[in-house]
Amino acid sequence: MNHGHFFNTRRQLLATACALVLASGAAMATDDPKVKFATTAGDFVIELYPDKAPKTVENFLRYVKDKHYDGTVFHRVIDNFMVQGGGFDTSYNQKPTRAPITHEGREALAKGGQKNIVGTVAMARTSDPNSASSQFFINVKDNAFLDPVLIPPGDPVPKFEYQGRVYENTPRANLMNAPQLYGYTVFGKVISGMDVINKIKSVPTGPGGPFPSDVPKTPVIVNSATLVK
Repeated sequence: MNHGHFFNTRRQLLATACALVLASGAAMATDDPKVKFATTAGDFVIELYPDKAPKTVENFLRYVKDKHYDGTVFHRVIDNFMVQGGGFDTSYNQKPTRAPITHEGREALAKGGQKNIVGTVAMARTSDPNSASSQFFINVKDNAFLDPVLIPPGDPVPKFEYQGRVYENTPRANLMNAPQLYGYTVFGKVISGMDVINKIKSVPTGPGGPFPSDVPKTPVIVNSATLVK
C-alpha cells in the first residue's frame, strides 16, 4: 500500500467526520429569536426564550421592532452585579412605554428556564412584580437572590423554607402573592459579545440626569437593536 495514499485517505475520513459533526451541530442550533445590540461600546447578541417566557419575549420583540431601544443608554451600571438599560434617551428622558406585562418568572423557571446567572437577561421592574415594560438588565455575576421562588404544592403549603426560616401550614395565596418571592423574569441570554458587557460593567460611573449614582460618566448608547434573521 502506498503510505502517502493511506494518510491522505485517513485525512479525508477525518475531514468527513468533522464535517458531519459540524453539520450535526448546525442542525442542533437553536432557532430561538436573536437580537443584536450595536452600542458605542461594541456589539452583543441576545438569544431569547419564547418557549419559557412567551409574553415577556413578545413584549421585548415589539419594543425592538418599534425601534424603542435605538438611542437609549445604559443608565444603571454596577460592576459585580448587572448593567441596566432600555428606558432612557441620551438626555435621561424616560421614553414612553406600552402597558406593563404580567410577571412570568415562576412559569419560566418551572419550564426549565434560566436563573439569574452571568450573561442572562431579565426584565427590570419596580417593587410591583407586574410592572415590567421596556427596561431590562444583564447579569454580570450569579445573582441567586433575584431568582423567582417556586412555591411547593399544597394549600395550605405544609412546609416552606425561605432565607433560613421555616414556615408551616401557610395559605398558598400568602406565598404566591408575597412580593419578595416573585423575583425577576429571565427571558434570554447573551450568546456573543459578553466581552462588550464586561467592558460596560467596568466603566467609571457617577451621578447623571435624575440618578444620584451608577450612571456611566461616558454614556454607553444603543445605536440600534435589530432582530437577527
